[in-house]
Amino acid sequence: MRPIFQPRLVNGPFGDPGLYVDVLFERRALLFDLGDIAALPPRKVLRTSHVFVTHTHMDHFIGFDRLLRICLGRERPLTLYGPDGFIDQVQHKLAAFTWNLVENYAVDLTITACEVATVDGTLRRAAFNSRERFARHDLSSSRLDRGVLLSEPAFQVRCAVLDHKTPCLAFAIQEAMHVNVWKNRLTELGVAPGPWLRDLKRAVLAGASDDTPVTARWRDDHGAHEQRLPLGTLKEHALRLVPGEKIAYVTDVAFHAENARRIVDLASQADLLYIETTFLEEDAEDAARKYHLTARQAGTIARDAGAQVMVPFHFSPRYTDCELRLRAESQAAFGGVVA
Repeated sequence: MRPIFQPRLVNGPFGDPGLYVDVLFERRALLFDLGDIAALPPRKVLRTSHVFVTHTHMDHFIGFDRLLRICLGRERPLTLYGPDGFIDQVQHKLAAFTWNLVENYAVDLTITACEVATVDGTLRRAAFNSRERFARHDLSSSRLDRGVLLSEPAFQVRCAVLDHKTPCLAFAIQEAMHVNVWKNRLTELGVAPGPWLRDLKRAVLAGASDDTPVTARWRDDHGAHEQRLPLGTLKEHALRLVPGEKIAYVTDVAFHAENARRIVDLASQADLLYIETTFLEEDAEDAARKYHLTARQAGTIARDAGAQVMVPFHFSPRYTDCELRLRAESQAAFGGVVA
């Protein structure tokens, strides 16, 4: 079974950072960073349910206006996450527009902005609804448990607060598990594959008890069929549960011991680690002054995290003619597969 996450960088390695993660079977997507998203067609933007913003430097947040414009008038709410001060910044963005006719939209858009407090680790929240011309309504705060921002049956998103001379978030998305179906063993149980497998997988991911009845429905040349089986029977004979995929996203961070420790903890054993490789090691002084990583530093962190595959991005435009040097330097330090 292929992973439910289908990630791809929004732009090339020299463009604004951004990772679009399509979630199979969920009919939605997650977006990490909100820089220039013009490369995403509207249909993909409209699939986005949650946006995770590392920080609000222009190349990570200028795409908010495009996101808002495309999503106005749609039913699905938007939830955005960011560092300290993020709610005020979303509020100011919304206040920059005139909303005197927005009530004419047939559907209201609700935006929930969440920010991770650096001092006490709480998650603050506020809601903005188009029906009220995006007036701010502060919601209850909650204490973050191990940095978990979003927890659903299929996956979980965690964050770590890093230093970019301003609070900057890194993220990791972890699939709960893979539910692999042995179709030949379904045949041995007297049933056939069909759309019902989606409900079966959801029941497993939700932790349903083994005596939960599952109705298998399918069609073949002889017509429609239906059979009920206990979930436990299907788990024992036709399913194989394996650890789910983990993807980490790290960009715009200074290279020092505390940042490295937090990244390694967050990205530990990631299947894919998207990590900035902004400068060559020969320009380490510039990297330190601008609170970015060199390719060698990024590779070292990826190695220490035990990542399976490292994906370098966010290259400085000064290296347009020597991209291969950045990749080679990161690969030498990492020692593993560099995508």
